[in-house]
Amino acid sequence: MKPAEFEGWDNRTYRLGESMTVRLPTASGYVPAVAKESEWLPRLAPCLPVPIPTVLGVGSPGEGYPFPWSIRRWIEGEAADRAQIGDLAEFAEAIAEFLRALQACDTDGAPEAGEHSWFRGAAPAHYDEETRRCLRTLEGRIDTATAEAVWDSALEANWTGNPVWFHGDIAAGNLLVSGGQLAAVIDFGTSGLGDPACDLVIAWTMFDAESREAFRRAVAHDDGMWARARGWALWKALLGLAESDGRDPRDASNLRIVHDLLNEHARMS
Repeated sequence: MKPAEFEGWDNRTYRLGESMTVRLPTASGYVPAVAKESEWLPRLAPCLPVPIPTVLGVGSPGEGYPFPWSIRRWIEGEAADRAQIGDLAEFAEAIAEFLRALQACDTDGAPEAGEHSWFRGAAPAHYDEETRRCLRTLEGRIDTATAEAVWDSALEANWTGNPVWFHGDIAAGNLLVSGGQLAAVIDFGTSGLGDPACDLVIAWTMFDAESREAFRRAVAHDDGMWARARGWALWKALLGLAESDGRDPRDASNLRIVHDLLNEHARMS
């Protein structure tokens, strides 16, 4: 077997022949995703506008491999790349449609945000200490005063809504594209029930100004939701920059994200 794709940082997915993939957790922290996907993906799928993984079976540890694993049906498509997408604003609206449908799914018995979701769906305050440590590390490299104001605004925007389904990792690698259109959404390992602000991070990681505004209009969330979303995006970008040795090719992208977040915060203040 040769690796066909990576679904985030947590699991390797290998293609088996022409019709299946196998998902293999690489650490114990990612093991809960196997059972969670097996139980909940069949319930979510009928309510969503594009395909999501279909679990065909679950395997047990053995032959030297220590974790449960699963086999899913192969979904055609390529990981989203802006170069493949003719109309990015239309693509942003399709993602917003998916998120609205996901948030409307039945929540009865759904797993609440927590350790299994790496606290996606919980308050961004869970990562407060880590974020402030990153800010200290990055003093002199970015405008840490404005970045801290973005972060403080995220913490102050307390979420008071009813918990809804969130995906937890809406990112280019988990969005499959065919013919320039959204074809599927994969990797629900960090999904759960809570605050969906974490699912809006793609507004800065993938979209430009025009498509970001189209996404904002289509997803139709309030200012508090967007403040928390900026916090989630800032945390991830700061963490990448703080852990980099200065030669990471992702530094430019993370710096661009921070720049966009800080400019947006300044315009809205």
